[in-house]
Amino acid sequence: MIDNILTVRQLNLYVKSLLEGDRRLVDTAVTGEISNFKNHFSSGHWYFTLKDKDASIRCVMFRSSASRVTFNVCDGMLVTVRGRVSLYEKDGQYQFYAEEMYDAGEGDLALKFKLIKEKLEKEGLFDRESKRPIPKFPKRIAVITSDTGAAVQDMMNILGRRYPVCEIVMCPVLVQGENAASDMIKTLDRVYSLSVIDTVIIGRGGGSAEDLDAFNNEALARKIYESPIPVISAVGHETDFTICDFVADKRAATPSEAAELAVPDKDKLSDDLFKLSNSIKNMFASKYQVSELKLSGIISANAFANPFSMIESRYQQLDGLTENAKNIITEKIKSGENKFSLSLTQLEALNPLKVIARGFSVAECKGRIVKSVADISKGDSFTLRLSDGCANCLVEDVRKGNE
Repeated sequence: MIDNILTVRQLNLYVKSLLEGDRRLVDTAVTGEISNFKNHFSSGHWYFTLKDKDASIRCVMFRSSASRVTFNVCDGMLVTVRGRVSLYEKDGQYQFYAEEMYDAGEGDLALKFKLIKEKLEKEGLFDRESKRPIPKFPKRIAVITSDTGAAVQDMMNILGRRYPVCEIVMCPVLVQGENAASDMIKTLDRVYSLSVIDTVIIGRGGGSAEDLDAFNNEALARKIYESPIPVISAVGHETDFTICDFVADKRAATPSEAAELAVPDKDKLSDDLFKLSNSIKNMFASKYQVSELKLSGIISANAFANPFSMIESRYQQLDGLTENAKNIITEKIKSGENKFSLSLTQLEALNPLKVIARGFSVAECKGRIVKSVADISKGDSFTLRLSDGCANCLVEDVRKGNE
């Protein structure tokens, strides 16, 4: 009995998952000659076979990708396609799903440059937001380049002439050939481990595309992007561009320009300091003149020219103020006395003892003044206050009104 029997579709789907699970087949490029090219006009998809002298593979390029191809495609054309390998489960044949197509006539180096550039650009390694400013006044600069040739001499001369206080850490490396990229990567790792480096310059003089190819290495570009230190790329001549130029924090058209970008010019700094010094001197001179004029005005004032006259004048003003103060105080006292006398008169008029002295009396019962017959009852005792004394009384009868 056979276990795990699959349907044909299940088998094809399993093989498809294996192909799509291989990272090498998810993003790869293939060069070959186009044959059996068909443009499906209703859908816009392209179907063709890519072949070389030994083998062939079926390919499909969907409309969204085909619309980005900038040249006319026909049978017999040598192209490089980039995409993924998978399996079409309906007929069980594996095929290449092309996402990009390039004319192979561009040359292998140009194509390699384009593929890596587009890949890293999509990943964001060229974004302006990730670029860091180059230090204005570096203390130590690491120069990663060949220790022979005119480029390194030009850089060293310019760095020494423009800013001699900066220490240059020379890091000789291979700049072309099979081992150049790995040599530069190892050197960058050593430089990154040095906490005293402010800026890195990496580059070389001009040359052919093959000479500059090491600076198009993807691993080297990623290493530069990972740098904890600002990096200046200086490769070739002004018209030469490499992948390292795009990932570096600053691109210099030439090694000489890289040296100029890395350090300030001491002569210009000296001129700037001289101008600043003069500006400060002029500012202080202006302040001094203004202060001197103010002091002269104060010294020439009458208070300094004839101080005793000013004192006598102030004495007269003081006497006048004193007299005015006395008059105001006297008036205030008289006004207060008049108000006090008036208040005493009013208070005296309201004095209940005065009323009693005129023949009236006040009756008090149980500690309260009797104001009404309702306040007392028959048999209550009360006190009658007269002008010359008091009398204790007893209520024999209580009548209201005219009873």
